[in-house]
Amino acid sequence: MVMELDFASSVPIYQQIRDQIVKAVANGEFTDGDRLPSVRALAGEAGINTMTVNKSYQLLKQEGYIVTDRRNGAIVQCAGGKKGKVRQKVKEGVGLLAAEAKVAGISQEEFLEICRECYQR
Repeated sequence: MVMELDFASSVPIYQQIRDQIVKAVANGEFTDGDRLPSVRALAGEAGINTMTVNKSYQLLKQEGYIVTDRRNGAIVQCAGGKKGKVRQKVKEGVGLLAAEAKVAGISQEEFLEICRECYQR
């Protein structure tokens, strides 16, 4: 897995890793039951501290995207049963984006088209 990390970003590295793994699962790069790279392997590949990767994996585990096993490492667990929680999170995030789009003069049609494009990626 190739990580594209932005070290100059205000988004913490562990959050960037978490977000990229969630996107990879959504795009089908990882499916239910796939193993993620080990903490050491991913840290070495990305040139970051193992504790940073570990924090990402712990966050993914708390959110139910992965399960961990001492022998098998981190394994993808698709987000079945999370629809309600994720729906609320999406509603909050999109609500703010919709308000910002409205203030910027983006039409509802444009906004919905952008949403469709993002969802289909």
